[in-house]
Amino acid sequence: MSRSPAPRTISADAEPALFPTTTSAQDRPTAAPAPRGRPSAVDTGWMLGLFGTAIGAGILFLPINAGAGGLWPLLVVTVLIGPMTYLSHRALARFVCASPKQGEDITVVARDYFGEGAGRVITVLYFLAIYPIVLIYGVGITNTVDSLMVNQLGLPPVPRVLLAGVLIALMMLVMVAGQRLMLAVTRWLVYPLILALLGVTVYLVPTWQVGDLAAVPSADELTLSVWLIIPVMVFAFNHSPAISQFSLAMQREHGAHAPEAASRVLRRTTVLLVLFTMAFVWSCVLSLGTAGLQEAREANLPVLSHLANVHGNPLIGYLGPAVAIVAIVSSFFGHYLGASEGAAGIVRSMLPARVRQPQERTLRRGIAVFIFLTTWAAAVLNPSILALIESLAGPVIAVILYLMPMYAVRRIPALVPYRGQLSNVFVTVAGLVAISGILFALVR
Repeated sequence: MSRSPAPRTISADAEPALFPTTTSAQDRPTAAPAPRGRPSAVDTGWMLGLFGTAIGAGILFLPINAGAGGLWPLLVVTVLIGPMTYLSHRALARFVCASPKQGEDITVVARDYFGEGAGRVITVLYFLAIYPIVLIYGVGITNTVDSLMVNQLGLPPVPRVLLAGVLIALMMLVMVAGQRLMLAVTRWLVYPLILALLGVTVYLVPTWQVGDLAAVPSADELTLSVWLIIPVMVFAFNHSPAISQFSLAMQREHGAHAPEAASRVLRRTTVLLVLFTMAFVWSCVLSLGTAGLQEAREANLPVLSHLANVHGNPLIGYLGPAVAIVAIVSSFFGHYLGASEGAAGIVRSMLPARVRQPQERTLRRGIAVFIFLTTWAAAVLNPSILALIESLAGPVIAVILYLMPMYAVRRIPALVPYRGQLSNVFVTVAGLVAISGILFALVR
């Protein structure tokens, strides 16, 4: 018979949340939900925090894949991505918020729902859904800075081993310096990031050209293009690493009304993401055209870095790489926290009961060294970032974000109120399409 883990108290000091928190549940009575249309400061902070988590390497590489099939597949996925993003993240938030074990993160909730054995498997999958993205950011930051130094600043190339090691070490040092400062900086970066994306979107308008992008594909070609684009869309709009801590914050802020409050925040986050991100994607695709998108893919660069290389304007030459660097760094921080938390959960859950648990500081240091060395190695090897997204991160994200919550709705008594909804069918089908699209691309 499996033994449930002992309840633990979540506090800002013991378990730092990814983004804004409020006073703990034991310090005040259960709160009523914020009035509809008037979100609390915590809700607004989380909306920006979730936006910042999603805006990273996935967004900066999204135009390269999303525009590969032309404008018609891009139009289809533009319509689909809003409901896919909102409904899947809402389901994952409900998975945590509805748990009878209030104040427990997703790994503990999963063990409570499914038992120790299945809970351990989910903890491993949770780690695998986030850790490859950390590797992707190591590759992305190295390529982006290298391109900036050589193409914009006219500096001689730095040996890749040295450049990658220094850049990843600097990002890791921010984590070691203090998570509270890092989280505050991450939130602050969201505002200029939004303005920069909007600025680039508008700046590229005069260079728009439809050309062969407007070619009408056959029904089979359209279906195939959409099928292959969806996995990258899932990755690009993913903010699941923050959903566990976000759900705990909603429990503290809204008490029994946490699921409804989480849904409101996630709905606003999705609107913000779709408006700014898809406008940016459309502008980049129309500016580069089919040939430019292929060149960007072959260069293994974020689309903004490639735009900086093909446009002679000094503004885009420096703004493009700057936005790419800020987006990668800000998203790296949030994903590092998720990967670190998942790795720590794996270590704790895999140790036999008779073995003494390692000290928290020792465990965190060991995980930091592991992540640094593996991310450095990935950056030096410079694998195709899009291939990493499609083959490593995409399938596991789809399982954790789309399929696991839907399975839980069918099996777990606490989630009975969410059964029988049409949105459950949509989320399940979207997850299966994403996974099958990845597998088909790998086989092909």
